[in-house]
Amino acid sequence: MNENRNETRIKTAQIKNLTKIYGNKGFQTKVLKGIDLTVYKGDFIAVMGPSGSGKTTLLNILATIDKPTQGTVILDGQDITKASNKELSRLRRDKIGFVFQDYNLLDTMTLQDNMGLPLSLSGVPGRECIHRVNKMAAMFGLTEHLQKYPYQLSGGQKQRGATGRALITEPEIIFADEPTGALDSRSGRELLECLRMVNDSGQATILMVTHDPFCASYAKDVCMLRDGLITCRVSRGRERKEFYDRIMDLQASVGGDLTWE
Repeated sequence: MNENRNETRIKTAQIKNLTKIYGNKGFQTKVLKGIDLTVYKGDFIAVMGPSGSGKTTLLNILATIDKPTQGTVILDGQDITKASNKELSRLRRDKIGFVFQDYNLLDTMTLQDNMGLPLSLSGVPGRECIHRVNKMAAMFGLTEHLQKYPYQLSGGQKQRGATGRALITEPEIIFADEPTGALDSRSGRELLECLRMVNDSGQATILMVTHDPFCASYAKDVCMLRDGLITCRVSRGRERKEFYDRIMDLQASVGGDLTWE
């Protein structure tokens, strides 16, 4: 994508010179080494890299779960590295959606209540909560499962429910951490189709961390992370299969001796 077109697009998130160091002086590990990345509204970006490359650290910093050692992180026009805890809580509630590998559904609540929980916590009236949950459930094929508890659902149903919960507040960006990691191939494919659908419809900007080339091929762009740096960014053409083949070639080119998670 050329720079002129990018100039007309809305920036959802931007990081500049992002550095993250763990440990004390003399025993330090530099996980991120001055990363620059811009996420535009409507992007669907997959971040890939070998174990220890800093993928999850990058996602956690962008999602306000962790803080950088150095650098700037702009989210919703605000430098979150300088935000107060109260401001960060507001951002998480109103602007960010999370999809994790382990679902994070509450066992004592029905799927309907789990999906509507973010709205309830924000003070949305009950009738509106139910309306929006029903709309989201229809989108993800979960209407007939709304009164079930998580233990009564398959892994794919739970993950689709968790994704619906992440989208229900209409956040600026969805952060997905290995969203298909605990799913079988069919359930994983169904979830990825749902993510692509909501992204293509303009309902979500997505940043996803994954080790799986098949999963990454559903994104619009793939960023390769190695040794704390983004080494390249590739964009999908028309065909997902062709994009998958390119990702496989790229993964091999970063070094066959590397251990991928």
